[in-house]
Amino acid sequence: MERSTSQVKKRIGSYPRVRIEGGGRAVVSQAGGVLLVETVRKAGLDTAISAALAPWRKARAVHDPGKIVLDVALAVALGGDCLADVAMLRAEPAVFGPVASDPTVSRLIDTLAAAGPKALTAVRAAWAEARHRVWRLAGREAPDADGTVTVDLDGVLVIAHSDKEDAAPTWKRTYGHHPLMGFVDHGSGGTGEPVAALLRPGNAGSNTAADHITATQLALAQLPEKYRRGRRTLIRTDSAGGTHDFVAWLARRGRWLSYSVGMVITEQVHQHVLKVPASAWTAAVEANGEIRDGAWVAELTGDVLDGWPEGMRLIVRKERPHPGAQLRLTDADGMRLTCFATNTPGRPIAELELRHRLRARAEDRIRAARATGLRNLPLHRTAQNRIWLEIVQLALDLLAWMPMLALAGEIRRWEPRRLRLRLFSTAGQFVTTGRRRILRLARHWPWTGHITAALDRLTQLPDPG
Repeated sequence: MERSTSQVKKRIGSYPRVRIEGGGRAVVSQAGGVLLVETVRKAGLDTAISAALAPWRKARAVHDPGKIVLDVALAVALGGDCLADVAMLRAEPAVFGPVASDPTVSRLIDTLAAAGPKALTAVRAAWAEARHRVWRLAGREAPDADGTVTVDLDGVLVIAHSDKEDAAPTWKRTYGHHPLMGFVDHGSGGTGEPVAALLRPGNAGSNTAADHITATQLALAQLPEKYRRGRRTLIRTDSAGGTHDFVAWLARRGRWLSYSVGMVITEQVHQHVLKVPASAWTAAVEANGEIRDGAWVAELTGDVLDGWPEGMRLIVRKERPHPGAQLRLTDADGMRLTCFATNTPGRPIAELELRHRLRARAEDRIRAARATGLRNLPLHRTAQNRIWLEIVQLALDLLAWMPMLALAGEIRRWEPRRLRLRLFSTAGQFVTTGRRRILRLARHWPWTGHITAALDRLTQLPDPG
């Protein structure tokens, strides 16, 4: 009777029982990572960074510093969050090539950290060179396909779980660092590219104009030269960027960069809102062109603009709060108020307000960054973590460039976690046919077709000249 009961339990179990052995050969884990490797190759990122970091290669060094940095970036893109996770690549030399040991990786990070701005400048120059090539390859899929580029600036709180250099209490009563980052917005059809990351202590001010200027300079240096000045580039921020010094700097740069920056509802702004006649309010609109129910926008004029750069427009939005939401002292007549400034002339204020509201996509970029090496800063010294931040940005760029160049349809919008789960984690097997080695992906995997189609698109792109 006991035997019968045992057999029944086995028969109704939810999962099959399999025998495990450790002697498999020619099996490849993370086989979908070839998508990132091929993206690196087509972007010319490997040769560009190798050339940039050549001054830091020792005479008899076995491993190229540029490849070491890229190997760590690939590991981060595949889900790693510390230098030691490069071991994932070291275990698959047939896909990722020779990978340096952990001590070699650590020594290089220390060397680059000691070099300070010189090493960072070298990496960023190679990175910008590769970005320009990727945008040319992407053509209509590139973020500048309509002749404009939007850069979103936003702060990120990174929690520290130990006493790291420059870690400090944050405004959210946590402890860690407060980097200021910039992302090129790919719009609703894609993700976004990181173009700036300024490492700051946890107690750095959210509205520090000098930091916003530095972050904008870093971001502009990553763009093709024609976008570094002029109205074709839009700098977008939340209210942390709404300072006199930052807006004045934007207005003075070249033929004026376009800007759309959030503003704090001051008492002066509040009083002007109360005087706006009902006829001056325009219904807000949604991205699909439909009218937004319960929301209106108006433009403020007069002495509220005194002291601000010429050509600045101040636009306020009022909307009915969600049920249960608490109003602030600066809200009026039971309406939630928000405000932003822009120097874009001639466009309807509802259209400008929608453009500013789409800045919320920056939160998606930050979520992707937290899932790609920015959950914490793994190193102790600030100089080391600056190098780590550059590596995180390289990893995020690979995760943005690969879909832009190789994926089509809805899957271009997949965030890092989904890319890893469905594409990169695919298993494969090396098969030798004649003199060729072929990586065969699992036939039953539902997304194998997406991977092979993406590799075909990458293969058809021209190699770097």
